[in-house]
Amino acid sequence: MDKKYFIIDFDSTIIQTEGLEELAAVALKNNPQKEEILEQIKHITNLGMEGKIGFTESLKKRLALLKANKSHLKQLQKTLKKKISPSILRNKHFLKLNKDRIYIITGGFREMVLPVTKQLGISDSHILANTFEFDKKGNIFGFDIKNPLSKNNGKVIAVKNLKLNGEVVVIGDGFTDLQIKKLGAAKQFIAFTENVSR
Repeated sequence: MDKKYFIIDFDSTIIQTEGLEELAAVALKNNPQKEEILEQIKHITNLGMEGKIGFTESLKKRLALLKANKSHLKQLQKTLKKKISPSILRNKHFLKLNKDRIYIITGGFREMVLPVTKQLGISDSHILANTFEFDKKGNIFGFDIKNPLSKNNGKVIAVKNLKLNGEVVVIGDGFTDLQIKKLGAAKQFIAFTENVSR
């Protein structure tokens, strides 16, 4: 029998929210235009998740609005640990038991993902995510553009690069997750609608 592998999304799947939106809430805490900017970020996130704009464009636009730094990331990590989806927590034992066959593949950022996935017993080498680029003062000014996950169809490329020998099942909430199946890198797609239904 073929081995089963599980590819799980992070934002709005492992956690109940979108990591970049949470980072924005922390970074913009004292900004008088906070609500307005947060709405813009949410709108851009949704356009990307619905496949209406390319992922790279979505990422660039959201980061430009953020103006975040390393200190904001430290605060955010505490918040995200408290926002793990209830069904993920209920299945923590399954995740630990099958950690060799589980990969977290996300357009989100390692700096946000690792503190959460450590709690779930998933090894760092099974986390495929984007990485921030920081200036000398610790401000986020961009992301690693060489990483396939920063590009359109990045998740498809990431899954294909794993060369998994078995049945691949994708669990996620967005268009980029569905694409993994549509473009032939997975056999099955399970829409995760616990937190958001697109």
